[in-house]
Amino acid sequence: MQERAIVHMDLDSFFVSVERLRDARLVGKPVIVGGMSDRGVVAACSYETRAFGVRSAMPMKMALKLCPDAIVLRGDFDAYTQHSEAVTSLIMGRAPLVEKASIDEFYLDMTGMERFFGSYAFAQDLRDRIKKEIGLQMSFGLSVNKTVSKVATNHVKPAGQFRVLAGQEKSFLAPMPVGKIPMIGAVTSQTLRNMGIVHVGTLSQMPLKILEKTFGKSGTVLWERANGIDLRPVVPYSEQKSLSKEITFEQDSTDVVLLRRILGSLTEQLSYDLRKLGQCTACVTVKVRYSNFDTHTRQISIPTSASDHRLIPAVQELFEKLYDRRLLIRLIGVRFSKLWQGQEQLQIFDEGARLVPLYGAMDKLRNRYGEFSILRASGLMGSSERRNRLATNTDE
Repeated sequence: MQERAIVHMDLDSFFVSVERLRDARLVGKPVIVGGMSDRGVVAACSYETRAFGVRSAMPMKMALKLCPDAIVLRGDFDAYTQHSEAVTSLIMGRAPLVEKASIDEFYLDMTGMERFFGSYAFAQDLRDRIKKEIGLQMSFGLSVNKTVSKVATNHVKPAGQFRVLAGQEKSFLAPMPVGKIPMIGAVTSQTLRNMGIVHVGTLSQMPLKILEKTFGKSGTVLWERANGIDLRPVVPYSEQKSLSKEITFEQDSTDVVLLRRILGSLTEQLSYDLRKLGQCTACVTVKVRYSNFDTHTRQISIPTSASDHRLIPAVQELFEKLYDRRLLIRLIGVRFSKLWQGQEQLQIFDEGARLVPLYGAMDKLRNRYGEFSILRASGLMGSSERRNRLATNTDE
């Protein structure tokens, strides 16, 4: 059987790097991209801020305490998407098999390339091309599987490269903290530490039955990853499972008019995203988080649709069922799932048929002048609300 060659490539501090391309004065300075308010979170941070302990997903208030001189930017997701697409196009134009794992990371299956060019040299050349043509720096790791290659990339970031030779996966992983394994988050790490397991090497030597008893089926995967085993293929395409948007308020609110208006705006944005992707949704979910951090969701199945006039009423109906008027609301969000590729089917006498040309005209304006160039009056937000508009934008 031919030995696999899997490359993991990751753009270094991607959001910050894009901002520095747009404004060279930011180079070498501590930069944070994220929410501007005390309740905002860090979406990305430069390596200069990481030296102070700042990390992604950290509350902005805490980040600024650790690094008070940091330059905070709200961020431009359109710009990040454009640069990501440019990198994606370059990689897919040269590599034989590519999986885009996120906006800034990729897996390449280079199996069989050794006889022609060499997988490691190929990855180096590709990284140099991205730096030269797009201006963004990448790090990469090469091994026989996804897990080890990703760990290798993270091990040498930023601007690094590392190859783990076949047969050395286990010895490479052994001295690392268990949290370095991609699937191990904070909760699992703490559970392992409570079991006396701090390093990957210890985890790899644990009896499989004990791990299965503690973690269920995930215990088997944990043991395999700790032993450098990962048979997952590089998948060139995976369907998007859902689209969602949510907003966290600077001040908790019970303003029902405002809440409904924002939900309408979020739904309108998501409907536009659906139509851009040529998709419809068959399931709508509304999320409400109260000031005491209790979080509740409700969902409803609907006939497949990408039309504002069908989706906004469904969202408003769910919100009415969720809303507890005794409590202040901290966060609200909307999610579309059960996504279907294709256009919405309309009946001949369906009133919505007359709105199709209107949606098309509005979408053309948005495509040309930006997502917020035209909005429904019912979804308009005041200037202060709009500045705090989107706390999280998740495409799963």
